[in-house]
Amino acid sequence: AADLGANCQYPAAGAASKPTTPPRTGKVPTDPATVSVSMVTTQGNIGLQLDNAKAPCTVNSFASLAGQNYFNDTPCHRLTSGGLSVLQCGDPTGQGTGGPGYQFANEYPTNQYQPDDPALQQPVVYPRGTVAMANAGPNTNGSQFFLVYQDSQLPPNYTVFGKIDDTGLATLDKIAAAGVAGGGA
Repeated sequence: AADLGANCQYPAAGAASKPTTPPRTGKVPTDPATVSVSMVTTQGNIGLQLDNAKAPCTVNSFASLAGQNYFNDTPCHRLTSGGLSVLQCGDPTGQGTGGPGYQFANEYPTNQYQPDDPALQQPVVYPRGTVAMANAGPNTNGSQFFLVYQDSQLPPNYTVFGKIDDTGLATLDKIAAAGVAGGGA
């Protein structure tokens, strides 16, 4: 869309799990097209190439939170396997219920569909190496995101905002191979 990143809004939504300031609103830059960041984990680094050209409002929020050390010392609270192969991170509480105190709208691929399109209910492949936002429904993005370590099928309701580099995929594979304490999914 020609107006991508033209009006990013981050309305308040609940209490923040950790003190933070919402990112700047309004027009955000779509250049550079990609932004490189690195997640430091206890298992190694995970390099990410954030797709500022397709998801500028999401990248704006993620970069703002990272710059405020919002993600520091935050556990990745969910590892799934068997069809949905993702590691979910971004909640400082470590419970899967926390967020930054604001929400924002979905971007790519959701914005490729009309809101009432039945295709939004049909699974598409989120390929290995995808970084996408977790949410609780349309336009409820906050701080939680997931890293796809094997091709996974989900409806196109989760904003894709980056890719994991090869070194990061090796680290992610190591995390996934270790499984979940107690054998849970």
